[in-house]
Amino acid sequence: MVSAVYADDSSSTTSSTSSSTTSSSSTSSSTSTVDQAALVYVSNISLDTNEYFPDDEGTLSVTLTNGGTSAIGLENPTLISPHISTENNDWVGMSFVGAGSSLTYSIPFTVKPPCGTYFALFTIGTQNGNAIHYPVKIKISSNTLTGAITSQPTSYAPEAEQNVTLTLMNTRSGDIKNIVITPVGSGIDADPSVELIPTISAGSSSAVTFGITPHQASDLTFNVSYQDGDNTHYTDVVLPITLGQDKTAAVPIVNNVELTSSGSTQEITGDVTNAGITDAYGVTVTVGSPAIATGTYPVYAIGSIASDDSGSFDVTFSANDLSAVPLVVSWKDSSGNDYNITKTLDLSSGTSSTTGSSTSKTSTTSSSSGSMSGGPGGMSGGPGGDMGGPGGSSSSSVTSLFSGSKGGGISSFYPVIGAVIILIAGIVLWKKRKWILLKLNKKQ
Repeated sequence: MVSAVYADDSSSTTSSTSSSTTSSSSTSSSTSTVDQAALVYVSNISLDTNEYFPDDEGTLSVTLTNGGTSAIGLENPTLISPHISTENNDWVGMSFVGAGSSLTYSIPFTVKPPCGTYFALFTIGTQNGNAIHYPVKIKISSNTLTGAITSQPTSYAPEAEQNVTLTLMNTRSGDIKNIVITPVGSGIDADPSVELIPTISAGSSSAVTFGITPHQASDLTFNVSYQDGDNTHYTDVVLPITLGQDKTAAVPIVNNVELTSSGSTQEITGDVTNAGITDAYGVTVTVGSPAIATGTYPVYAIGSIASDDSGSFDVTFSANDLSAVPLVVSWKDSSGNDYNITKTLDLSSGTSSTTGSSTSKTSTTSSSSGSMSGGPGGMSGGPGGDMGGPGGSSSSSVTSLFSGSKGGGISSFYPVIGAVIILIAGIVLWKKRKWILLKLNKKQ
């Protein structure tokens, strides 16, 4: 009976020892799991943009790395803050990250106003362990992409292409991308019609130049779309276009015009002076109808005339009636737009009139006219208007259209020339009077 008891005692003792060992093993296993979970850490975190507009959608990417020796289960990652919502978070259930491996979660969210800088809390649970928490800074700002016209002409000539520069400034703390600029305006052509800027860095700006050709007065609107993160935003820059003459344009003035007749061929010579602010390029001179450009110089190319500079021309033509000769001056501006001005030499009345026009590519419109007379005397052919000389007996004559007959113009200065000679002789005799008196005394 004692033996039975001993057996019982022995059995009881053995059972008690076994139960104690099992309990100790379970506690050790649980502690090991907790310790392994503690070795999972946040190794990288990123947002799709540095700054969000109110009500923008964003994405948080979080990378977790397992620094332990066994796989760890992770579940229910989320982002917690009163300034964001995460209704679209699809991470449900358990995910496992192996020993020495990493796992990245992408959590979509929507930011809420007001603007400011806030800290949201990223949190994720672990299997049989404590949850992992990590703070995330989120900026919310309503600063938009700012646009301004930084270069434009003083006025817009109709049908002429002129340059306009639009500068976009990124005042946000993050980069913006995919900036698309579309100029739109009634009766206005723009070149290019659409412009793309890939990226404008935070605190930087970018300038784009458009060639604008207005056909009428209107508002030109630059529609600008851009992306901040995956969100698209818009802004407009409005430029009123009023038509008028460009105050900086070249202004060709024709003067010193002379007409030479030789049989059936006529020849006009003179100067073209640029009285404008900018240079005139590709300047040519010819005659218009009813005169017919012909002979040695039917069209005379002067070339470029800088501001306040001049160039000479020599045009030959034929005409049945010399009472009026239209002189056509053509040139281009720095953008390649064509301009021309017509100076009508009215030989019958000794006056001239000027009309001007400007063209852009294939279109032509009239611009304001201005007097471009060459000086006193008008443009008469001399006394009596006889272009062929006294009696008309000469077959070739030269006539100044502004100062009368070239051959007889100097005769009017003979009395003045004589007076000057006498004055000079008197001055010489006065200074030499002592020497002359001495010579006379020696002869006596």
